Amino acid sequence: MEVDQPQQAPEAFDLEAYISNYTSHTKIDRLLFVAERNRGTPLELEALKLAADEVKQSLRETFNTQKYEEVMEKISGRLGPNYELDRQLIESVEVAAAQKQERLESELHSHKTNLIKESIRLGHNDLGDFFYNRGDLQNAFKSYVRTRDYCTTPKHIITMCLNAVRVAVELNNFMHVSNYVSKAEQTPGTKADAITAAKLKAAAGLAYLDNRRYKLAAKAFVEVSPELGTSYSDVISSADIALYGGLTALASFDRQELRSQVINNIGFREFMELYPEVREVVHDFYNSRYATCFAQLEALRPVLACDIHLHDHLNTLYREIRTKALVQYTAPFSSVDLTKMAAAFNTNVGALEKELAGLIIDGQVTARIDSQAKVLYARHADIRANTFAKVLQVSEAYIRDSKALLLRASLLKHDVIQRSSGGAGGGGPGGPGGGGGGPSGGKRGDGHGGRRGAQDRMGRFAHGAFAGGAG
Repeated sequence: MEVDQPQQAPEAFDLEAYISNYTSHTKIDRLLFVAERNRGTPLELEALKLAADEVKQSLRETFNTQKYEEVMEKISGRLGPNYELDRQLIESVEVAAAQKQERLESELHSHKTNLIKESIRLGHNDLGDFFYNRGDLQNAFKSYVRTRDYCTTPKHIITMCLNAVRVAVELNNFMHVSNYVSKAEQTPGTKADAITAAKLKAAAGLAYLDNRRYKLAAKAFVEVSPELGTSYSDVISSADIALYGGLTALASFDRQELRSQVINNIGFREFMELYPEVREVVHDFYNSRYATCFAQLEALRPVLACDIHLHDHLNTLYREIRTKALVQYTAPFSSVDLTKMAAAFNTNVGALEKELAGLIIDGQVTARIDSQAKVLYARHADIRANTFAKVLQVSEAYIRDSKALLLRASLLKHDVIQRSSGGAGGGGPGGPGGGGGGPSGGKRGDGHGGRRGAQDRMGRFAHGAFAGGAG
C-alpha cells in the first residue's frame, strides 16, 4: 500500500457538482473522504456540511444514526448551532428503527411458518434493505445472501448478487465482489439486460483495480455499456468509468490496444465525453504530446487524490504511464538527444538521465547513455546474424533427424530388432542358443541365444552400412 503524501486542497474543485453524481451511502462516504483528505482547509468544512445535510435529511427514512453521530463528531461545532448533535432526534429515530426491525422480523417468521419461498425471499430482502439503510452492512450482507436458498428464477439470483456486490464494495471486501460478479455473469439471461451487464462490468473493474490488476481493470471498464447512465450512482458514476478506465488503460495497454479499445471504442468515448480532461490526456498520450499529457495529469492529481477508490493507486498509475511513454519515445530511434527528449517531457536532462538509467537497469530500455554528449544510443539486435544462426540451427536439426530416420529404416530392413527377452527365445527347440526350448524337450537354453544373434547381426550390419556409406 502506498504511503499517503500530505494533501493540498485542489484549486477550483466544484464539490457540489462532483458529489451530485452519487446517491445513497457512497455520496456520504465520498464527502467524508474528501474532508479527511483536506483537513484544515475550507474544503473540509464544505464537505462535512454537505454530508451533515444529506444524513440529517434522510435520517427518519434510513435510521442511520451511527453515520449521523460520526458526521457531527467530525464537525465538532465548527459550523454553528445548526450543526450540533441532536440527542432527542437520535432517540426518536432509534425507537422507530427498533419498531420497524421488529415488524420485519415478525413478518419473516410468519412467511417461514407458511413455507412460501417467494415471501421468504422478499422478507430477507426487506430486512437486508433495512440493515443497509441503517448502516449495518454485515447484517445487510447476511440477509441478502440468505435469499439465495429461496431464489426460483435467474432474475432473483441476479438481484441477490447485485445487492451483495453493492454491500461488499462499501465493506471494501473485493473478494466477495469478484465472487458474486462471477456468479451473476454465469446466470442465464445476464447478457440480455444491458444495464445489469454494465453494472457487473463496473463492479468487476473496481475489484481488479483494488487488486492492482490494471490491465484487467481497464478491459472491464472499457466494456461497460453507456446504457449504465445514472443507474449505478449508489456505487460508481459514469464519469468514474471514464476516469478509472482511461488511467488504467494508459498504464497497461500498448498503442494498438489503446487505439482499438479506447480511442475507437464508441461506447467508451461516450463516457470520456463526461470527463474531457481524461479524453485530452488519452489523445495527447497516443499522439506523443507527452509534455501536455503529463502537465494535465499533474493538474488532475489533487482532485484524483480525493477519489475514494483511486487514491491508493495514483502514484503507481502515474509511474507506469510515464515509464510507458519513455519506452515508446526511445523505441524507434538508434540514438536520442537527451536535451530534446527532456524538452518533450517537460523536465531537465539530469532527471531524465536518472529515469532512463533506471529503465536500462530494469531491462525495459535496451540502450546505453553517453553522459558526456547527452545522447542515448539504442542497442538493437543484429537481425542478420540472428537469422543466419537460426537457419544453421534448423539445418543441423534436419540433418540429425534425417540420419536417424535412415538408420531406423536400415535396421528394420535387416531385421535388427531388439525383441523381448521372455521365456520363449529365438533359438530352436533344445538348441544351444535357444531361449526356452521347444515343446519336444531338449536342454533349456540360457535365454541369451536370441540376443547374441541380434548383436552379431547388428555388428555385421553396422560394419557393412558404414563401409557402404564411405564408398
